[in-house]
Amino acid sequence: MVSGSDTHGTPITVRAEQEGVLPQQIVERYHNEFLNCFAQLGLSFDLFTYTDTENHYRVAQDMFLKLLSQGYIYKATMEAFYCERCRRFLPDRYVEGTCPYCGFTEARGDQCDNCGKPFDALKLVQPRCRFCHSTPAVRKTEHFFLDLSQFQQPLLDWVSRQKHWRPNVANFTLNLLKEGLRGRPITRDIEWGVPVPVKGCEQKRIYVWFEAVIGYLSATIEWAQNNGQPDSWTDWWQKPARSYYFIAKDNIPFHTIIWPAMLMGYGRLNLPYDVPANEYLTFEGQKFSTSRNWAVWLPDYLSRYAPDPLRYYLTINAPESRDTDFTWKDFWFHNNNELVATWGNLVHRILTFTYRNFDRHVPAPGKLDEADRTILAKVEEGFGALGQLIEQCRFKAGLSEVMKLTAEANRYFDSKTPWAAIKTNPPAAATTLFVCLRVIDSLKVLFLPFLPFSSQALHQMLGYEGNIIGELEIESFRERERSHQALVWRKSGAQLSWSPSQLTPGQQLPKPYPLFKKLDESLVEKEMAQLEKGD
Repeated sequence: MVSGSDTHGTPITVRAEQEGVLPQQIVERYHNEFLNCFAQLGLSFDLFTYTDTENHYRVAQDMFLKLLSQGYIYKATMEAFYCERCRRFLPDRYVEGTCPYCGFTEARGDQCDNCGKPFDALKLVQPRCRFCHSTPAVRKTEHFFLDLSQFQQPLLDWVSRQKHWRPNVANFTLNLLKEGLRGRPITRDIEWGVPVPVKGCEQKRIYVWFEAVIGYLSATIEWAQNNGQPDSWTDWWQKPARSYYFIAKDNIPFHTIIWPAMLMGYGRLNLPYDVPANEYLTFEGQKFSTSRNWAVWLPDYLSRYAPDPLRYYLTINAPESRDTDFTWKDFWFHNNNELVATWGNLVHRILTFTYRNFDRHVPAPGKLDEADRTILAKVEEGFGALGQLIEQCRFKAGLSEVMKLTAEANRYFDSKTPWAAIKTNPPAAATTLFVCLRVIDSLKVLFLPFLPFSSQALHQMLGYEGNIIGELEIESFRERERSHQALVWRKSGAQLSWSPSQLTPGQQLPKPYPLFKKLDESLVEKEMAQLEKGD
């Protein structure tokens, strides 16, 4: 699992110019903040790097030159905005104006924040330079283009064979292909980015939409080097392997058309197996907008709430097949009525009853009856079922299946009434609690991909020691005179396998505590008030 910060987008240089600092300083600030947030949220990567590394420059330039030598990149003249006052060509984010579709007067040069439509900057009505506000001129400039038309039929044939893709991804891609592909410029007249490795063009930069996707390959190569096996990246890119690309809806064409075309042109590199892009997630009925502060900021969220409820809500409410909406009221409801009332309550009832009545140890069972064997078998079957759903990238359905098993376990516990049996038939109560402990021990593993922190807490409350998935570490890697930080998942400490519980009688149990915190409904009003104030 590799990824990284895309560091060469024009928003980086815009912010740097506004603050009067170097783009690298902006990159390091936000990249390091991402790493800290990801670690606090329990997101694990074998390597989370960024694209401003010498390794990435080398890999990106190699791909550029290979495609150029193969005749898939050509040079042509195009028109672009030029600011006479600033004396430079203006990348898309350096231009603002009126949206040609909806009339929004603060549209950017690549997309309108109001209607969401992307477009070429030259289509802006009444364009203006973002920095000096003067009207830019249109000038001709020479750039390199990726000749996507050469990949039209190979891509159409390949996409048509991907029967396992989500319908929205397949249909969107096929529609674009049927419209016909044309050459797209892949260089720009800017100073920040990967230099074009062609004599006489050193002042131009490879444009971010072309070189950012190469980060998947360069990150794998960096991961291999960091692990002392520099050739092991070929196990994933040049040998049979399935690659999954988890992206946003508006990035579909980059991962189903442009990146596959680049891989085809380069040769001997695996094409994507799956591109499970979601539909859109809105926030309180509106599009997320960081510029308008209409967002849930992770540092702010983590300062008040635990990470697992957010992970749960984003998964169970994921827009896998249709747009969905994030609301604070819905977040509160799912936390209290599902996490707390169903899963957390089951765990707490079982652990507290066992702790009080069986001398703080896992009780020894008697002979299992049909109900005992049935619930254990259902949970055991859940491992294969959930594994298949995860492989199919159906995470929402996977989490729902685990919650169904939790509801089954609640019904089993209630039907056995151990609080009554402990008075009249203690061995029967012991058997029930042993089965229940094995059930929640197995459910702990099934919940782990979704709720790592509460699974770890339950792991310890069941008397185990250590970290069940390994350690997340933020490490520094040096490149000559530079260094950068990356998020690394150290699996060496992992103590858990994808298998049902093997909990043994007699294991000591520490004092239990609630897995989740019940939230007061007033949080909805408080969060909305803070949002409307812009805090």
